[in-house]
Amino acid sequence: QVQLVESGGGLVQAGGSLRLSCAASGRIPSSTTISWYRQAPGKEREFVAGIRWMLGSTYYADSVKGRFTISRDNAQNTNYLQMNSLRPEDTAVYYCAARPRVGIPTTPSDYDYWGRGTQVTVSS
Repeated sequence: QVQLVESGGGLVQAGGSLRLSCAASGRIPSSTTISWYRQAPGKEREFVAGIRWMLGSTYYADSVKGRFTISRDNAQNTNYLQMNSLRPEDTAVYYCAARPRVGIPTTPSDYDYWGRGTQVTVSS
């Protein structure tokens, strides 16, 4: 069982930056993948970025590539999403998700554990 708690959301102007954190607790197998998703009102949950917990390999959605960076601190069991050059369309609730298996899938149903989310609002 893995528990995930997100933090770091808030209100920022377009062009600004935020760093989200996802603290993981419980048993975290070396094969674990942790990803970030977001969901705007009236829209489906959307994959943002993912990282392999031990290898550190990453994968990004095209919409955030070059602006967002995912990283992890294995010693702290914490995963980060650095978001730069934010746009109003990045406004959403951001969720951290984990799966104790290899690969970085983009389908939400491929993840077993979810945090409660943190709100990110980008004003124009």
